[in-house]
Amino acid sequence: MSASRLTSYIYAEEFVPESGPAESARRSGESLGASPVGTGVGAALRLLAAASQARHVVEIGSGAGTSGLWLLDGMPQDGVLTTIELEPENAHVARETFAAAGVPTQRTRVIVGAASQVLPRMTDGAYDMVHVDADKAAYPEYVEHAIRLLRSGGVMALDNMLWHDRVADPAQRDETTTVLRDLGKALRDDERLVPALLPVGDGLLAAVKR
Repeated sequence: MSASRLTSYIYAEEFVPESGPAESARRSGESLGASPVGTGVGAALRLLAAASQARHVVEIGSGAGTSGLWLLDGMPQDGVLTTIELEPENAHVARETFAAAGVPTQRTRVIVGAASQVLPRMTDGAYDMVHVDADKAAYPEYVEHAIRLLRSGGVMALDNMLWHDRVADPAQRDETTTVLRDLGKALRDDERLVPALLPVGDGLLAAVKR
């Protein structure tokens, strides 16, 4: 990447300022090793939630509440965010993050458990948006659940779909990179979806369900 393109990338990533609560949540998430979303991805998630007027949102992986704050900021005031988090400590910090930001308790639901066990119990077509930022090996499974859960016109967003610049390099063939690369190509060609791969953060693949 040229110096000028790198400057533009950094400018775009920081274009929407990070709120105090989001910054605090991101730092907490980083200390826990939760890999929370950065400002560029957070702003994109907020935009997608607002554009789709998402009242019912599911996220897989909490990032200690970082992505949740961005999503809630884009959702209508009566919107409800359901967060599925495998790690109890991350879930606890996410709840603290939402409380510290003044989010009413009725607007969030944090479920501790494996997404593979929680998602099958959720209702088909009942959600406006699904955000996935968890175990990369399980992304194909999570995506099928996400498509099932979304209403027509609903939005799916997958983080880390460029995977540290490895997905775009055909010479990189480790297991995680291969899973994400193959998944991206499959979603690109999936007639159920209208997709785009956004070069924000570590790559955000967004798709609208037809």
